[in-house]
Amino acid sequence: MFLRATLIAAVAAAALAGPALADRAPTPEERTAIEAKLTALGFVAWDEIELDDGTWEVDDARTADGQEYDLDLAPGTLEVIRQDPD
Repeated sequence: MFLRATLIAAVAAAALAGPALADRAPTPEERTAIEAKLTALGFVAWDEIELDDGTWEVDDARTADGQEYDLDLAPGTLEVIRQDPD
């Protein structure tokens, strides 16, 4: 009985923990939305875009005047939550 209860508790804990957030590239639909947001913010070019630890990371987003930034975007709203000069 103790073994069964322990096993059930372990399975329940694993299920509640959920899957680990994996780094991944955006889907075509996500990429289109992210690129539209970047353009609306005044960026004209960028390098890699990936979902990393729950936020969209954009490397080397460039403005028309040549300034470069590394950005983090909120996954749901695509609002800029971090903008560091590169």
